[in-house]
Amino acid sequence: MIEKFYRRIIDGVPAAVIVVDKNLKAVFANAKFRELFPSAARRGNLGKFFCCAENTGNCGRAPCAENCSAREAFEDCFYSHSEVQRRVYLKVKTDEGTREVAFNLNVKPLGDGMYMGVIDNAFEMEIARELASAKNIQQRLLPAGNWAAGHSYSYMYIPCRGIGGDLPDVYTLGSSAFGVIADVSGKGISAGMLSAFVKAAYDKTEYSPAQAIRSLCLKFNELNLDERSYVTVAAVRIDSESLTYSMAGHNVPILFKTAGGITRITLNSPPVSNWFENPAYFEDTVPYSKGDIIALLTDGVTECRNPRGEMFGSERAIKTLSVSRTADEFIKNLQRNLKSFCGGEFNDDITAIAFDL
Repeated sequence: MIEKFYRRIIDGVPAAVIVVDKNLKAVFANAKFRELFPSAARRGNLGKFFCCAENTGNCGRAPCAENCSAREAFEDCFYSHSEVQRRVYLKVKTDEGTREVAFNLNVKPLGDGMYMGVIDNAFEMEIARELASAKNIQQRLLPAGNWAAGHSYSYMYIPCRGIGGDLPDVYTLGSSAFGVIADVSGKGISAGMLSAFVKAAYDKTEYSPAQAIRSLCLKFNELNLDERSYVTVAAVRIDSESLTYSMAGHNVPILFKTAGGITRITLNSPPVSNWFENPAYFEDTVPYSKGDIIALLTDGVTECRNPRGEMFGSERAIKTLSVSRTADEFIKNLQRNLKSFCGGEFNDDITAIAFDL
């Protein structure tokens, strides 16, 4: 009865608590610990309780145990009979896959061969878990296929942080293929939330790219954000013999490769923002021939800098497109050239879409 009472008290503690015996077998974990590490285990080795992504079946005997900071903390407490504090780094299994976590672990001897581990910064782990979930959700918002209305396409999306502010989207309406690329202000979590808004608010039932952007601007203004928040957009509709495009504050040109060379398409319209009352958005239509390629980029591509501070620029993107025979080849070449130019370190989200016409 008393034991159940004490367990109920520990279960109500906001810190994550785990108790192990002298053989380093976990015998109890409170509600907060089970929330952070949703293992089905109720008794057993530490690896199962911590949802370790290593060899949990042989936890303590497998080679990975030699470098396990969680196990070392309990062992040090066992041999010193005193409180031990450690910074723990683990790879854990989650519903979204394997991810790395870090937390502070305090281990204290309780007597009678029992030891209690307390994670005192569980909030930090919750944030990391939520970020991992948000990243997974954002990945699910990306285009799922490589064909739209009879046109093959390819894209790349490389966020400079776990969550990005760029949005590539491809969809079909009737017999037309649509490509939309948006770049929201800022980076990280706030940018990711704004890009999710753009995904939801962009009208995919509208055939006119300019009208779809105008509708997006009206919905954006309803958010009543400050002037630091804005979205640049480039949108294109691909029909059987022509393509129609519109751009909103997107300073990166759309690249159009034809038998005659590459055309840089620019069209001045303001970004999606609350900077102007009743902004006007325009569109234009151009013919194309079979074998042409249309490419949409964000400024993360052209403004990507190398260690010397030089920008990749539009000219390098144009050169990359000029030697690429297909949309997929262009995206692969562009990604390789960017990584080579920038040394693999990007200071902004990198996004591009290309269609074979």
